[in-house]
Amino acid sequence: MRRKNRMKVGPGKGRKVCLTVTGVVIALILLIVILALTVFKAKHPVTTVDSTKLEDFHMSLDIAKLRVDLNVTLRTDVSVMNPNKVGFKYSDSIAHLNYRGQLIGEVPIPAGEISSGETKGFNLTLTIMADRLLSNSQLFSDVTSGTLPLNTFVRISGKVSILGFIKVHVVSSTSCDVVINLSNRTVGNQECQYKTKL
Repeated sequence: MRRKNRMKVGPGKGRKVCLTVTGVVIALILLIVILALTVFKAKHPVTTVDSTKLEDFHMSLDIAKLRVDLNVTLRTDVSVMNPNKVGFKYSDSIAHLNYRGQLIGEVPIPAGEISSGETKGFNLTLTIMADRLLSNSQLFSDVTSGTLPLNTFVRISGKVSILGFIKVHVVSSTSCDVVINLSNRTVGNQECQYKTKL
């Protein structure tokens, strides 16, 4: 009977194979980290208020009671640009309409996704909840002066997924101060501040 020659793998060859596999794994991890920090690095989505228009305006002034009945509807066009190499998924959000720090109207923004490099537009219709204004003592003086200062605030939060498993939480917000000229029923000056947090 012939004995089959069996090749024995020495400890030196096993160590080489183990070192090679370890080296490949380390190289892949380094490549993923480098890509995540450069090409696929999470960038700030940019939320911009493109325009604000006065769609509806009704006002009645009760001088005897120093009371103002007001019904105002603003149309605000907002766009969100995603500069990332991957999609940005955002959760349900709300756009707010404020008068001198007081919330007087809101509109929901349903959850969705913005593709890589895409700019998505939102047409928001903000209506003042008149009952919330009745208790504000400054409203009468603002109306008699001919201007109504308002603020629109939009906050969108979501996640950017990098290479499928690294998820970065992103919050982008825009706050715009607008002035309504009551005499000609137009929107006057608009000043916006933009913030993004990663």
